[in-house]
Amino acid sequence: MLRICILLLATSQEEIRPEEIALITYVIFFTLVLLVTFVIFFTVFQKRKNEMLIHQFKQKQQFEEELVKTQQEIQEETLKHVGRELHDNVGQLLAFSTMQMNAAAKVAGEEAKFKIGNASEALKESLAEVRSLSKSLNSDVIFNLGFDNSVKNEIERLNKSGLLEASLEIKGTLFNFENNKDEIILFRILQEFFSNTLKYAEAESLNVSLDYKEDVLEINVEDDGIGFDVIGASKGSGLINMEKRSELIDASIKLNSVIKKGTTLSLKYPYRTS
Repeated sequence: MLRICILLLATSQEEIRPEEIALITYVIFFTLVLLVTFVIFFTVFQKRKNEMLIHQFKQKQQFEEELVKTQQEIQEETLKHVGRELHDNVGQLLAFSTMQMNAAAKVAGEEAKFKIGNASEALKESLAEVRSLSKSLNSDVIFNLGFDNSVKNEIERLNKSGLLEASLEIKGTLFNFENNKDEIILFRILQEFFSNTLKYAEAESLNVSLDYKEDVLEINVEDDGIGFDVIGASKGSGLINMEKRSELIDASIKLNSVIKKGTTLSLKYPYRTS
C-alpha cells in the first residue's frame, strides 16, 4: 500500500523530497494504527456486549425457573392442605353421617329402611371418593404410594366417576424415583391432562401407557374426545402448567390433537438421580 501511494505521488511530481516521503509514510502508518485500534476496540466491545446479554439471559432464565419452582411449591402446599382437610374434616363428617344413617335404619319402618339404605350407600360412595381424592392431592401420600400406584388410584377415580372409561398399561422395569419431586411433577402433569379431558374433550375413553425404557420413561395418554386446534388455540393455564412443569424435570412434552378424533399427550422423562 505504501509503495502504491509513493508511486501515485511520483507520477504527479517529478521529484519527491525525503521529508515528504517520511510524512506520507507516517500518515499512512498512523491511519493503519487507528484502524487496527478501532477494529480491536469494536471487537472487544461487541464481545463484552454479547457476554452481558448472555449473562442477563441466564439470570432471567434462572429467575423464571426459581419463580416456577416457588409457584409449584406453593401449589403443592395448598393441595396438601386441601387433601388433609378433605380426609380429616369432610371425611369424618361423611363417616359420621353414614353411622347415623345406619342407626336410623334400625329403628325405621320397612318403607323408610329402603330409602335410608340408598342414602347410606350414597354416603359410603361419597366417603370413598373423598378419601381417594385426598390421596391424589396430598404429595406426602403420593410419595408413600409411589408414582405408579398414584396413577392407578387416579384411573380408578375416573372410572368410578362414570364420565368415561379409563385404562392403564405399564411396561418395562419400574424405575425407583430417587428425586421424589420429579414423580410429583409427572403426576401433576397427568392430572392436568385428565382434568382438561373431563372438562372439554367430551371423551368416552382415556388410555394411559407408562413405558419404562432403559434411560427414559415414556408416557402416552390419549382420549377419543372432540379434539381442538393446537396451533390456533390460545394457551390456557393448564397447557402452560404442563409445559413449565416438564421443563423443571428436563422432560420433553408434545401435545397433538385432531378435531373429532381426540387428543394425545406424549411425555419423555429422562431418569434423574439427583
